[in-house]
Amino acid sequence: MKNIAALALLLFVSATAQEHKNACDVFLKINYMLQTRHVEPKPVDDSLSVYVFNTVIEELDDNHILFLQEDYDRLLKHKYKIDDYLTSGDCSFFTDFITTYKMALVRNRQIASELFETELPLNTTDTIYFSKRAFPYNKDIAVSRKFIRKKITYDILEDIAKLSKNKDSLIALLPELSQESKNKIRKTYLCRADAQLNPKEGFEENVYNRFYTAFCAYFDPHSTYFNYDEKASFVSSLVTENYSIGIYVSQNDNEEIIVEDVVPGGPAYKTSKIDKGDQILKLAANDKEYSVSCSAMETITDIVFSDSYRNIELTLRKKDGTIYSVNLEKMIMKSDNHSVYSYILGDAVPVGYIKIPSFYSAFDSSGMKGCAEDVAKEIAKLKKQGIKGIIIDLQHNGGGSMDEVINLAGMFINFGPVTIIKDKDNYTNTIQDYNRGMLYDGPVVVLVNGLSASASEFFAGVMQDYNRALIVGSPTMGKASMQTILPLSEDNNNQDFIKISIDKFYRITGKSSQYTGILPDVELPMLFDSLIPREKSLPTAMKNDTLAESERFKKMPAEALRRAADLSSQRVAASGDFNAIKAINGEIDVIYQKDKKPLPVNFNTVFDDVHATDRLWAKIALVADKENDIPIKATAIKSSKNNDEFYISMDEYKRKSIKTDLYIAEGYAIIKDICNSMPHQK
Repeated sequence: MKNIAALALLLFVSATAQEHKNACDVFLKINYMLQTRHVEPKPVDDSLSVYVFNTVIEELDDNHILFLQEDYDRLLKHKYKIDDYLTSGDCSFFTDFITTYKMALVRNRQIASELFETELPLNTTDTIYFSKRAFPYNKDIAVSRKFIRKKITYDILEDIAKLSKNKDSLIALLPELSQESKNKIRKTYLCRADAQLNPKEGFEENVYNRFYTAFCAYFDPHSTYFNYDEKASFVSSLVTENYSIGIYVSQNDNEEIIVEDVVPGGPAYKTSKIDKGDQILKLAANDKEYSVSCSAMETITDIVFSDSYRNIELTLRKKDGTIYSVNLEKMIMKSDNHSVYSYILGDAVPVGYIKIPSFYSAFDSSGMKGCAEDVAKEIAKLKKQGIKGIIIDLQHNGGGSMDEVINLAGMFINFGPVTIIKDKDNYTNTIQDYNRGMLYDGPVVVLVNGLSASASEFFAGVMQDYNRALIVGSPTMGKASMQTILPLSEDNNNQDFIKISIDKFYRITGKSSQYTGILPDVELPMLFDSLIPREKSLPTAMKNDTLAESERFKKMPAEALRRAADLSSQRVAASGDFNAIKAINGEIDVIYQKDKKPLPVNFNTVFDDVHATDRLWAKIALVADKENDIPIKATAIKSSKNNDEFYISMDEYKRKSIKTDLYIAEGYAIIKDICNSMPHQK
């Protein structure tokens, strides 16, 4: 095996000195941008070297299966020197990373290939261990080989266990199922190895890009490097109409393809089977079947969205273990499914509900309106219906245009400052709302959760500081910075870009929501709350600070809000549904936050482990799908769209989302309490 490794080392030294020099040039340009434009630039020193080294090493081998101790030791000499290499313009250190990484990939691929050619007993005395912390590197190939054998056996048993919830039926078919699963796992292992050895952008470029990205992330989690394709993909988040099956997908830490969202009105939605969180096991299109566990994310995305694949068969697995298949025919999906929308909740006390999925902006004159203007139109419709208050839903709103959120905040205050912005030179600029009067002056509840970020936190902070609304939900993300995308070169052939944090924004009190997030006036439990990657969980997040100055502004009376908050807190404490969420979160934390017990590698224990969470997911579904009894009415004027199948499905989806959202139900109850304490309210 050592001979093979040595041969690999010799064959794969393909990166030339010129390529390393080009990489150094990119590094220097990135550093120049960060030092001159970043809101909180950092020195290029040993701390940066350590962070970049550790980040890249963990990305290349996060579970310490790939590298041996001698591989790591070979690279360790660079841990404190990367800053010196950049200063001197010497990037020859890349040779060690490129050759060592490639040698390890080839070695482990060969070990796996050899193991798949042997008999792998499914009931062994082996035990596999799990840990949130990385294990030490193996000291020799024999130990590494033993671990890979255990991992392959475990993966085969896990694959069989996921086929059904009936253990006895699987045991009866274990011999034939094991061979099928072994072939499947073999194909997946080798395919992944080949994909790692032959990335789309090229092996050397892949390694360079990891260093660029880690370098940017040292300054803060939201600054990053983009090559041309990545930049184009990022900018195209405002998509036009295209053929789609109506789902968004993502890849989790286990490299599984997961349904991120189901688009209302689309082919997937119409099946009434596919749910957010379902795992795609395989898909077939154009008379070819694809192993999802092996296919690159770009391949899956291309099949899901490309016009070339009109009919697709998906096989999926729900969180409770249920496996099912659906046939989908693509259709033209309309791009306005994430726009602002509103409904009227309740009868005796009609309350307006406005959902703001993101703070999108009108970038051109194509007829597309910005978020603030769309909200203004919804408010106008709601006021005509005699509403007594408004719920503004910013749950899962990750932010967007600062211009839009500034305009929106001005609609709910009489006039005055809305934020203070600080740049890298500590120059501060106060943004004012100069338009006297409010578009709406009645009671307001703003709903937020751990995925409400940036512009959402900006708006919630303004409403909270002015006592203009009650903020209800769970603590927000904690991102109070603004980014822009810049090319690294001024020529017309830009291939390298950087998304860089250029400003921080503060509340008009001088305080910041950076790192801490917005703390709600009424805190509600949220499913999976501890697993949400808030800003404070990110190692290089900019810390919270406070400006010496604050702005003068006129708060609104807060008595009615305080009384409503007290009543809400009492109601939430006594709520069976919210207490059920707290209990479920306790079970989730035990499973996902703590190390699993060592697991014997045999079918019985693996099956029990795979299906251990089935009951938990059933509890989650019971809480998440429970509907409230609040009547919902449309605000839209009758039009031809009401007969459009797409809009009918969208309306159905939105209504169900409202009916099953405990936050919205509590927001409605709070508005009623405010109205009851203000009998003069019309």
